[in-house]
Amino acid sequence: MPIILSIETATPVCSCTLSRDGEILLNRESYKGQSHASLLGVFVQEIMVYARKNNLVIDAVAVSSGPGSYTGLRIGVSEAKGLSYGLGVPMIAIPTSRIMASMMIDKVNKDTLLCPMIDARRMEVYATFFDRSLNVVRETSADIIESDSYDNLLDENKIAFFGNGSDKCKKVSTHPNAIFIDDVHPLASAMIPLAEEAYAVKDFVESAYFEPFYLKEFVATTPKNKIINIKN
Repeated sequence: MPIILSIETATPVCSCTLSRDGEILLNRESYKGQSHASLLGVFVQEIMVYARKNNLVIDAVAVSSGPGSYTGLRIGVSEAKGLSYGLGVPMIAIPTSRIMASMMIDKVNKDTLLCPMIDARRMEVYATFFDRSLNVVRETSADIIESDSYDNLLDENKIAFFGNGSDKCKKVSTHPNAIFIDDVHPLASAMIPLAEEAYAVKDFVESAYFEPFYLKEFVATTPKNKIINIKN
């Protein structure tokens, strides 16, 4: 089995993992938020030093491909592209929602749908629905959360909602089939089986042209405190 370096930066959690044969060799995680630009390079450097000291040859780089934070995704994918090119190894892209859903397979009953939710500001979330075999039941969408959101699916299924956007749904939903699981974050360590599966079938992306799945275009915000330049 391959040695894979995995990167996850789609949410406020920044993580990076080196794995071999499904086992973690070195793992780094930070839950501080908004520090990806400074942390990821440090994590990668630590992993590269470890690999050199242990005569390990990295076979592929895997990255969480979105949706999620525009800035976080850009940082993670840029790092993955640089590593793929510099090491001369293939690049694997794994949807962030799929990573999150894979973490919950053993946490719910077999008939329960999985809905990872990623915060998209205000009352909006990026939501995808999976069954426990990770088949997509409903494609990823940017949804505005209201009290009756997803009632059409909830009427027919128990659904587990989780991720940093699920609190928005938890506050307004009263449907008896809605289950909420707290503190679930996409992590590089959870990417290992998905990355190895992709590597086995050579499911690679072209690193030179790959773009993350932003879902929505980036919208810059206007600073609240404007700086006034006074000329003498």
